[in-house]
Amino acid sequence: MTASTIGPLAGRAAGILLHPTSLPGRFGIGEIGPQAHRWLERLAQMRQQYWQVLPLGPTGFGDSPYQTLSTFAGNPLVISLEAVRDDGLVDAGRLDALPQLPADHVAFGDVIGAKLTVLHEVAAAFPRRASPGLRDSFSQFVDDSRDWLEDYALFVSLKARFAGRCWTEWPADVAGRESGVLVAARRELAEVIEHARIGQFLFHEQWRRLRVAAAVQGISIIGDLPIFVAHDSADVWCRPELFALTADGRPDVVAGVPPDYFSQTGQRWGNPLYRWDVHEAEGFAWWIARLRHAFSLVD
Repeated sequence: MTASTIGPLAGRAAGILLHPTSLPGRFGIGEIGPQAHRWLERLAQMRQQYWQVLPLGPTGFGDSPYQTLSTFAGNPLVISLEAVRDDGLVDAGRLDALPQLPADHVAFGDVIGAKLTVLHEVAAAFPRRASPGLRDSFSQFVDDSRDWLEDYALFVSLKARFAGRCWTEWPADVAGRESGVLVAARRELAEVIEHARIGQFLFHEQWRRLRVAAAVQGISIIGDLPIFVAHDSADVWCRPELFALTADGRPDVVAGVPPDYFSQTGQRWGNPLYRWDVHEAEGFAWWIARLRHAFSLVD
């Protein structure tokens, strides 16, 4: 990020904050396909130069973009089903058969049930229906993202297996990441894990296309990176030593803010705090990876 691309030194400019979930659309939630591309065109027509979004990660309980299942992964709920159809991965009739969902708000429970069902079908058909170019791009994505993708895919697959419960409520050997247990889980859940990989590829590929379109329209995307990560996340489950946790994996202390003009009683966010001494001993490698990934998604 430089003065020539963003910020007050680049000259006076305007932009709009609108999270992708708030875009209008047929499937009950905003998506990052054609409707987002039309949004970029509209921004350009209004001579806007910036589009600001909230964190793009996969939301968990509470559906908040500030409490995501991973600080690296993307939210599969904003994958464009129209773009998936245009890539030949699902039939138009399958999308036409989806229930009509509210257009004025996101009914997350209904969206999750309907959309994730279709995305599981898309992932199952991906090896058969994807073009050679798309399959090659998927293989490259898996190679490039291996540092976070494998742990995330295993985490969400295990979370589904254990009925969505927090990882501290899983069997102790799974929660504690005993190597033999994880090897067995990867083998047993191989198909579900592969579907999670494909879902992440679809998100990142569609987001890549959107960023190309934004650049063509002369629009820079401003992102958002929360200072803390969610306790119930692949990040904490995979690297518990980086966080202030008790012996059973629960937060020793949690983040929040004192009373202010926004809240007279303050706020209890519930995020675990960092063990900065451990981060420092590792040369802040986790933070560097996190920031590098964030800047790969926004301008």
